[in-house]
Amino acid sequence: MKKSKLLILIGFILTFTTTTILFAQKADKKQFKKQTPQERAQSRLEALTKFTKVVATIEQYYVDDVDINEIVNKALEGLMSNLDAHSSFMSEKKYNDLKIQTEGEFGGLGVTVGMRDGALTVIAPIEGTPADRAGLKASDIILKVNDKSTLSMTIDEAVAIMRGKPNTDITITIVRKGEPKPFPVTITRDIIKIDSVYTKTIGNDILYVRVTSFDKNVTNDVKNALNSAKNMKAMVLDLRNNPGGLLSQAIGLVDLFVEDGVIVSQRGKIKSENREYRASSFGTNKNIPIVVLINAGSASASEIVSGALQDHKRAVIVGEQSFGKGSVQVILPVGEKEGLRLTIAKYYLPSGRTIQATGVKPDIEVYPGKAPQKEENKFEIKEKDLKKHLASELEKVDGKKENKKSSKKENKKIITQEQLYNDNQLKSGVDILKVLMITNNKK
Repeated sequence: MKKSKLLILIGFILTFTTTTILFAQKADKKQFKKQTPQERAQSRLEALTKFTKVVATIEQYYVDDVDINEIVNKALEGLMSNLDAHSSFMSEKKYNDLKIQTEGEFGGLGVTVGMRDGALTVIAPIEGTPADRAGLKASDIILKVNDKSTLSMTIDEAVAIMRGKPNTDITITIVRKGEPKPFPVTITRDIIKIDSVYTKTIGNDILYVRVTSFDKNVTNDVKNALNSAKNMKAMVLDLRNNPGGLLSQAIGLVDLFVEDGVIVSQRGKIKSENREYRASSFGTNKNIPIVVLINAGSASASEIVSGALQDHKRAVIVGEQSFGKGSVQVILPVGEKEGLRLTIAKYYLPSGRTIQATGVKPDIEVYPGKAPQKEENKFEIKEKDLKKHLASELEKVDGKKENKKSSKKENKKIITQEQLYNDNQLKSGVDILKVLMITNNKK
């Protein structure tokens, strides 16, 4: 009985203490809001004085000689990296590297990376690049770059190491879900040149549009594809492993299919930086049924497109949850030789939800892999297929293919039934479109 009373008393004390702490925290926030401009200025001065004292103490007592500029740069690097995964301080070297990346030609791997739960993670390899050919996958964790651990690296540091002269090798160590241990991948750097939009047809009436990244030509390329395929009754928009790109192109792409309302907005601390981008009715294709394919490698601009089309109920989103990169960064110079990459706002979809750290959830979740199909009896062979079957059996025995005088060239503009069944997500999207096409015909 005494023991029960003691436990009740302890519980009451803990509850009271927790409530007091929470009340104190709320009181602190309210107190900060109630501060006069003079009090805030005084608080700011005290904080800066504290920082100056710490820097002076390090300079005076630290075991090794450290230059004052090095101390301040390290402090700034730590400050920026602790704000969020995408903000960073750029020293003179990093600032120059950024200029080379945005203005010049450089050798790279063709992979977009980001920070997820503190780990350097592959957002997506860009189609047709060295990283894609080497087999990197979305959600791969990069544990090491050459012999350097990435655990304490910023994104900028990792990218700087991965970038280099074309035709030079780099080895990265990958942690992949389902693999028993990390494994190395050696990739040869190359000049990254990308065709962002690919189009194919599925059957006689479905247009397949693959957007690999959002460069300056995406909206026009998709618009031209639609104009060239006037007989198409439905469209698959494939944004899987699309790491993003230009916001203007994401807005332009959504505007092709939505005739009114907000496409995306950005909101930050400075009201003048807040933006709202709306659709226009000019040139809108509002009737064609659309399925959008996304996965964990779909990020940034591709999340804006899929999320906006989802909110406007203009497309069915199929696949896996996207990466969750929905923040706005700007480059701000610090003097002439250094700079900051600073997050100044977040993107918000038409419904008001943000994609930052949450991503876009598909309407219909479908995992990658082969689509299930009926298992055919291998011994039930029609007469016209007998010769073909016997030729394949001969290959198994002889270990070589029989020379053929003539063979049909694969049409790269058509997705075959075999290719369709090898891609479960695409097959599911096509099946959904067929239902939507039937529904449209009945109206």
